[in-house]
Amino acid sequence: MVCCVKTVAFNGIKAELVEVQASHSAGLPGFVIVGLPDKAVNESRERVRAVFTALGVDFPDDHIIVNLSPADLTKEGVHYDLPIALALLGMMNYINPEELLNFIFMGALGLDGSVTKVNGVLPAAMAATDSKLGIVCPFDNRVEASWSGNDGILAVKHILQLVNYFKGMGGIERTFAAPLDEKQNYGLDMADVKGQESAKRAMLVAAAGGHNILMVGPPGSGKTMLAERLPTILPKMSVREALETAVIHSVAGLLNDNISLLRPFRAPHHSASTPALVGGGRRGVPGEISLAHNGVLFLDELPEFSRATLDALRQPLESKTAVIARVMAHTEYPAKFQLVAAMNPCRCGHLGTKEKWCSRAPDCAAAYLSRLSGPFLDRFDMHIEVGAADPYALTSVKKGCDSASMLEKVKAVRDISLDRFAKLGVKNMSVNADLKGEVLEKVVDMDENFRKFAAESAEKCGLTARGLMRILRLARTIADLQKEKKVSKMHFIEALSYRHRLLRKPN
Repeated sequence: MVCCVKTVAFNGIKAELVEVQASHSAGLPGFVIVGLPDKAVNESRERVRAVFTALGVDFPDDHIIVNLSPADLTKEGVHYDLPIALALLGMMNYINPEELLNFIFMGALGLDGSVTKVNGVLPAAMAATDSKLGIVCPFDNRVEASWSGNDGILAVKHILQLVNYFKGMGGIERTFAAPLDEKQNYGLDMADVKGQESAKRAMLVAAAGGHNILMVGPPGSGKTMLAERLPTILPKMSVREALETAVIHSVAGLLNDNISLLRPFRAPHHSASTPALVGGGRRGVPGEISLAHNGVLFLDELPEFSRATLDALRQPLESKTAVIARVMAHTEYPAKFQLVAAMNPCRCGHLGTKEKWCSRAPDCAAAYLSRLSGPFLDRFDMHIEVGAADPYALTSVKKGCDSASMLEKVKAVRDISLDRFAKLGVKNMSVNADLKGEVLEKVVDMDENFRKFAAESAEKCGLTARGLMRILRLARTIADLQKEKKVSKMHFIEALSYRHRLLRKPN
C-alpha cells in the first residue's frame, strides 16, 4: 500500500507542492528516503523512529521507501519530519490515508513527538490557499500561517493531537489572524539629530523620491543617526508589501509572531561576504538585500566592504531582483530596497575638517575612494557632504524638524507620483527613482534651453548617462516637494548640488 501526504519545497520564496509517498514491501529491513533529500531530510529517519517509540507504535520491520515527488527537485529542511511520519502512519493504517489528502503538512519533530517551529510556513500556507487545501503547522507558527487567509489551519504542539484528530477522537482549535497594530513605531525621530539641516533636507528628498544616497563626512558627524532615522520619514508599508516582505523573512526564519507594517532596516557589518549580502550559500538563502525588500539597506563604512561584494549589488539595484545561480538551481528573490551608505572622506577621516588635518592629503582620499568602483558609485542618485557637527547646535535646547512633519511632505510627494503614474498608465513604478526612458522625458518635460543647460552641466561635472538620468529624477522630486508641475533650472541645480566634490570628475 502507498500512502501520499503533501508538503512543500522552496524555490526562492515560491513554495512548490511535494508529495511524500510511503510504501513498504518484503525484503531486508530498511528505511530509505529518495527524491534528492539533503542531510536534514535524511536524518528525519532517526527522528521518526524515535517518535514511533514515543507513541507506542512498533516500527515496521519491512523494507520502507519514502519517495519525495517530484524526484528532480532538491528537498531541504526539517519540515519534512511531520509529513514523513504521517505518511508512514497512513501506510500502516493507523490513520485513514484519505483523511490526509486535504492538507499540506509542515513541522519538525522532537524525539518525544512534539511538533516544533520551522521556516517558510507563510509561503506554504499561501500555496495551500491557492491549491484550496488546508495546512497543518507547528503551534508556534500559527499566527504566521493565519496571515495567508487560509481558513483550514491546524496548529499542533504534538503529533498525537493529529493522530487523535484524524481518528475522530479529538478536535484542534482553529487559528485566526491577529489584527495589525497601526500604532507601531520605530522609537526614533529626526529631531534627535541636532544641526545638519542641509543633510536633513537631502534625506527628505531621498525619502520622497526613493533615491539612493551616499553620505560623506568625518567621524561623529551624524551619518549613522540620519540613516537610522530614514525609515521614520517613509510611509508604512501597505498590507500587500508587508506580506511580500514577511514571506522572505519567513523563508529566512526571521519572521516574528506578528507581521509589521514598518519598513525593514538592515545594516550588515562591513565584513559581510557576497552571499551574505546578495544571497546564496549551499541552500540559496536570501541575503541582506532581499531581507531589506520594501525597506532600507544601510552600508556603513562603505569602502571597508569588499569591492567584489559591493560590485555584486550593481545588478540588483537596477533589476530589483537578486538572482542566485547554481549548477543545480536557479533562485530569485525580490530585492527592491533603498540603498543608504556612509563613508569618511579619507582613511583617517579628517580630510577637509578645521579641527584636525589629514597629513597624507590628497593621496589619502584618493587611495580610500579607489576602493569603490565608478559604476557602483553611479548607482547613487545623491552624494552629499555631512560636515562636522556644530558644538553650538549640539548643546542647544532647540530641536530641528521632526520625523512627523517630514513624513507628511514625503507622503504628499508620493501621492503626486502615484497620481502621475496612474494618469500615464504606468503600473510598474511607484516613486520618482523608478523613472526611466520615455516616462522620464514626459514627466520632466524639458524645453530647448533646459536641455542645453542640462547637457552643459553634465559635461562640466563629468556625469555619465546614468548619472544625468538620476539628476533629472532628483529634479522631478524636488519640484514635487515644492508642488510645482514643471521642472525648472533651479530644481536641476539643487539636484546637481547633491554630488559630493570628492566624487566628481575634476574639471
